[in-house]
Amino acid sequence: MREFSVPVTTEVGPGEALTDMLAANVAEAGDAVGLRRRRNGQWQDVTWKEFAAEVAGVAKGLIAAGVAPGDRVALQAKTRYEWTVFDFAIWTAGAVVVPIYETSSPDQVAWILSDSGATAVIVERDEHATAVDSVRDQAPDLKSVHVIEDDAVGTLTQAGAGVPDSELEARRKTLAADSLATLIYTSGTTGRPKGCELTHGNFLFEIGNGMSLLGRFMNTQGSLLLFIPLAHVLARVLQVGAVKTRTVIGHTPDVSNLVEDLGEFKPTFVLAVPRVFEKVYNQAKAKAEAAGKGRIFDRAAQVAIDWSRAQDTGGPGLGLRLQHALFDRLVYGKLRAALGGRCQGAISGGAPLGERLGHFFRGIGVTVFEGYGLTETTAAAAVNHDDAIRIGTVGRPLPGVSAAIAEDGEILLRGGVVMRGYWKNEQATAEAIDADGWFHTGDIGEIDADGFIRITGRKKEILVTAGGKNVAPAVLEDRLRAHRLVSQCIVVGDQRPFIAALITLDAEALPQWLESKGKSPDLSADQVRQDPDVLAEIDAAVTDANKAVSQAEAIKKFAVLSTDFTEDNGMLTPSLKLKRNVVMKEFGPEVDALYDR
Repeated sequence: MREFSVPVTTEVGPGEALTDMLAANVAEAGDAVGLRRRRNGQWQDVTWKEFAAEVAGVAKGLIAAGVAPGDRVALQAKTRYEWTVFDFAIWTAGAVVVPIYETSSPDQVAWILSDSGATAVIVERDEHATAVDSVRDQAPDLKSVHVIEDDAVGTLTQAGAGVPDSELEARRKTLAADSLATLIYTSGTTGRPKGCELTHGNFLFEIGNGMSLLGRFMNTQGSLLLFIPLAHVLARVLQVGAVKTRTVIGHTPDVSNLVEDLGEFKPTFVLAVPRVFEKVYNQAKAKAEAAGKGRIFDRAAQVAIDWSRAQDTGGPGLGLRLQHALFDRLVYGKLRAALGGRCQGAISGGAPLGERLGHFFRGIGVTVFEGYGLTETTAAAAVNHDDAIRIGTVGRPLPGVSAAIAEDGEILLRGGVVMRGYWKNEQATAEAIDADGWFHTGDIGEIDADGFIRITGRKKEILVTAGGKNVAPAVLEDRLRAHRLVSQCIVVGDQRPFIAALITLDAEALPQWLESKGKSPDLSADQVRQDPDVLAEIDAAVTDANKAVSQAEAIKKFAVLSTDFTEDNGMLTPSLKLKRNVVMKEFGPEVDALYDR
C-alpha cells in the first residue's frame, strides 16, 4: 500500500472550540473590518466588534427560545451575511449547526429535521417556513421556526435581551475540541443522506493546518467573496478560516450577478466549482469570437498555458516571456478585471478542473489551487499551494493528514480532519472508517513519488463493458463538460459492447454560439439537438475527450438530449454531482437507442 504523510503544523488543544477565534478577534482587533455586507445595493463594513455583538444577541435569543447545549439547530438559506451570524450564534449558544441546502425539497427537509432531532430551524423566507410546516409531523423535536427575511436577527435579539452575558460564557464553556460542531448531511447520489459528525476539533485542525498554506491570500490584507452554498462543507471551512485569519468576508447569493459583485467587492481570493472557471473561459472566448478576435484569444490562451507549463520545467524562454507580456496587456488584464481586478488566487473543488484550464488560469495570473476532500474529511484533505503545486493533481495531503492507496486503487485518508462518524449509524461508520482509522473515500486514484494525488474515478461508478474493460466515466465527463456548448453529460456502457454518452447543451452558451453560426439565437436545445453543426461541434468535443483514454475506453456514440440535468429535476445533487441512477432511469430508452443495431 503506497502511503504519504505530511508532518502536522498545528495541534488542537482539548479545550479549544470555534467560538474562541471570534472572542480573540474582538479582543485583539475589535475595530478592524471583519465582514462587508450588502445593504440597499451598497457594500457596508462590519467590524469584528459589531459582528460579535450581533452573534451574541442572536445566541441569547436562541437560548430564550429553548435551545439547550448540544441541541441541533437547522439552518436553511442562500449564501448571505446572516448565515455567518447564525453559524457562530448557534455555536455560541452551545448548540450544533445542521445546514440544509436552500433548494432542498420538503421531503429532504423532513428527513434532515427528523433524523437530526432538530429543536429549532432558521429558514430564509416564508416559502421555506411553509415547507417546514408541511412536514412538521415528521419532526417531533422541533419547537421553533425563525425566518431571516422576517427579521429573525432582530426578533431573536429582542427576545433574548434578558439573557445575561454570564449565560453565554457558561454555554461557551460547555464546548471543547471533541464537541459536535455541525451535522452535515451528504447530498447523496443514492439512498437517504447520512449525517456526518464534524467536531470543533475537526474544523480547527482543518483550518489550522490548511490556512497556513494559503497565507498569501488569507490574511488581514485579503478579502474573500463567498458565493457557493454555505451548506457545502468547503464554503463553511473557508468562512471559518477567514474568521481565523481575519480575512474580510463578503457574501453574494445570486451567481447571475457574480461578475458585477466581483467587480464591486474586489476579492483577493475566491472559492468556486470548476463550472465557474469553465464559464469565465468560455464566455471570454465567445466574446472574442463575436468581436472577430477569436484567433488572437486562442493564441493568447495557448501562450498562457505554455508559460504556466514552463514554470514547472525551468522557466519560460525570452520569446515566450515577451509574448506573455504582450498578451498580459491585451488580454489577461481584462480577464483578471472580470474577477474584480485584485484576485490573485482561487480554490477549486467538487470536481476536477482539468489540466489545460489550470495552466490557463495560472498563465493569466490567477492560480487556481485544486484540492480534494469530502464532507467526511471536513472538506480539503489535500490541496495544491504555492510551495507545492502540480497542476492536474489535487495536491499533497494537508499537514497532519496521511493518504494511502489500497490494493484495489481506493484512496484512504487518516488524520484530524476525518469525521467522528455518521450520526446514529454505527454500521455505516464501521464500513467507512476501519480499525486503523483509515477513512475509505470511495474514490480511485494514485499517489506519485512526491506525494501528489491524482483522482481517476469513483469506485462505485466504474463501468465494466461486455468485453470486461473497466472504465472510469469521470475522466471523459470532466473533459466533455469543459466544452462551452456542453452543460452536462453521462458516460454509459456498463455490460454493453462499447462506451457511449448522453450530452446536454448549455442554455447560456447556446444563443451566442448559434448566432456565430448564422442561426437564430432563439432556437431551443430541443430544436437544434439534431442540427448538423451542433452535432459536429459535439463530435469534436467527444474526439478531444477521447484523447484522455485508451481506444477501448473511448466514446463511440453519443446522443444530444433536449433537456438538461439539473438540481430542480432531481438529476443533480445540490453540490452538482450527477445522480446516475436517476438519469439512467429517466433516459433508459435513449441509452438503449445508442446500442440498437
